[in-house]
Amino acid sequence: MYEIATRKRVLALIAQGRSINSVSKETGISRWALRSWQQRLHPLARKSACPRCSPSPRPPEEPATYSYLLGLYLGDGCVSRLARTYTLRISCANAWPGLIDECERAIRAVRPGNSVNRVQAPGCVAVTAYSSHWPCLFPQHGPGKKYQRRIALEPWQRELVDAHPWELVRGLVHSDGCRIINWTTKSVGGVRKRYEYPRYFFANKSHDIARLYCDTLDTLGVGWTSSQNRKGAYAISVARKHSVALMDRHIGPKS
Repeated sequence: MYEIATRKRVLALIAQGRSINSVSKETGISRWALRSWQQRLHPLARKSACPRCSPSPRPPEEPATYSYLLGLYLGDGCVSRLARTYTLRISCANAWPGLIDECERAIRAVRPGNSVNRVQAPGCVAVTAYSSHWPCLFPQHGPGKKYQRRIALEPWQRELVDAHPWELVRGLVHSDGCRIINWTTKSVGGVRKRYEYPRYFFANKSHDIARLYCDTLDTLGVGWTSSQNRKGAYAISVARKHSVALMDRHIGPKS
């Protein structure tokens, strides 16, 4: 009696971590129906073979795009266990509609045939997709917050990142970073003049993720400095002119 679009929307709410009881009260759909959909209808889309589960494991589809999606996942993503499947959820700020579109395209490229949903939340959009193979593609998945557990790339992920380092950096900056314009004043001939200069920032509480970002910048010849803010996050700044020019060439501001 319910359309597929309705079921997808409701399952996306549950994927956000909402309880079945609260979703039932909000939508008027019985808890029995919601549990039934969880058990039988999570993959409401065509399934595609998992490259990591095949007898001869291979890299994911579109390796460069996977490297970008890995950056998004490590920054603002999570993989959640549901009744009979998993959901990947990446939070994107409403201020960057172009980023939301690119995130959706990346998920579709890595898991072709799987449906992708957008769930509006205060100030952001959660881009979600169901697949029982997300843990295969993101083995960093685990209980608790990412900064509370060890994050290390598998050998096959390391090969992809080494082949597509800028895509990983771009995903990390798009999720937990930004490009801003700083300014200062200098006295020239007795006259105070304002000077503006661009800078890239990246912040994450995970020591391992921050280390991955910095190590990748090192391989790309990008200079950086690091500090720790009051909330315990590692704040990495790229401000040198040559390094900013490299970042601008490959990343640029969010859109």
